[in-house]
Amino acid sequence: MPIESSPNQSDPNRSRLEGASEQVLPQPRHTMLPEPRQTNFLGNLIFASRWLQVPLYLGLIVAQGVYVVLFIEELMHLVAILWDPSVLDSTVQRLGIAERNKETVIMIVVLSLIDVVMISNLLVMVIVGGYETFVSRLRLENHPDQPEWLSHVNANVLKVKLGTAIIGISSIHLLKVFISAGTLSEKTLLWQTIIHVVFLISAIAIALIDRIMVVPAAKHGGSSAGVGPGPGESH
Repeated sequence: MPIESSPNQSDPNRSRLEGASEQVLPQPRHTMLPEPRQTNFLGNLIFASRWLQVPLYLGLIVAQGVYVVLFIEELMHLVAILWDPSVLDSTVQRLGIAERNKETVIMIVVLSLIDVVMISNLLVMVIVGGYETFVSRLRLENHPDQPEWLSHVNANVLKVKLGTAIIGISSIHLLKVFISAGTLSEKTLLWQTIIHVVFLISAIAIALIDRIMVVPAAKHGGSSAGVGPGPGESH
């Protein structure tokens, strides 16, 4: 028959477990957080000087309104060209072109409208992105109409986007010049092309500089994040 152990009989393993459970766990040590440094008056004044840019962005908003008025005027001229020959003649004189074909004139006016829209988009990038980057946060995280590029905008991204927008505007302007090439000299056409190529090279250089600056930072962040064992790995 198996011998039943008495309840009063001491079990050494059980005693060790009970003794370990009765031990008091060490209390976490409270670390003293460094107190924020007090900024002096000169530092506060310099940091607050960023608000001086607010009138500049408000002025760009007024310029945006001017472009809206210009767009409406050009649109009215475009519609009137369809049935009023006098408007066609005045538009040809205003544009300074020798071509009086209605289709060509309408194409140039449409390109002018696209040019206005692209400049207006450039103004929006400068106003919204510049204010967000250099003045204050717009706090549009939960806004349904938040632009996609605004979530990761910084000075480098803003410069690249402005460069690509300027290339688009220059392309439209150069296309208008080529359409009306009969009234322009070869020297003018050459310089227009050279200026466009310079804009293109400048935008490519800005994008390459941004890529050179971002890639080392990403590698540094990845290497620092990879130090140490991951979850479930043994030390």
